[in-house]
Amino acid sequence: MAHHNELGKKGEQIALEHLKNNGFEIIANNWRYQHAEIDLIAQKKNELIFIEVKTRTGNFFGHPEEFVTNQKEKLFAMAADEFIYRKGHNGECRFDIISITFNKEGDSYQVHHIEDAFFPR
Repeated sequence: MAHHNELGKKGEQIALEHLKNNGFEIIANNWRYQHAEIDLIAQKKNELIFIEVKTRTGNFFGHPEEFVTNQKEKLFAMAADEFIYRKGHNGECRFDIISITFNKEGDSYQVHHIEDAFFPR
């Protein structure tokens, strides 16, 4: 597996643990619909949270959350709509980003959970 894929999987696992430790129930991970993927879907109370996880080593080229493009948001929202439809969810929902930045050595990291990170257009 390529290094960036391993890093992404490691970041998703860290994000998953972060959510569990903060009282979120994990509903799904790597949920796909057509050409879109939602990294994590969680629930807290009656609110569904659709989460994009971005992991980087350092922020020389920008913070991880800055790499969520308008196209990604559009695909993300389309997949979320389908998930909501299939599950018949009638409560609130939001779109979060969890960014994880490792140091150069890869032995420590920072987690930044951005709630309501974007609003689909």
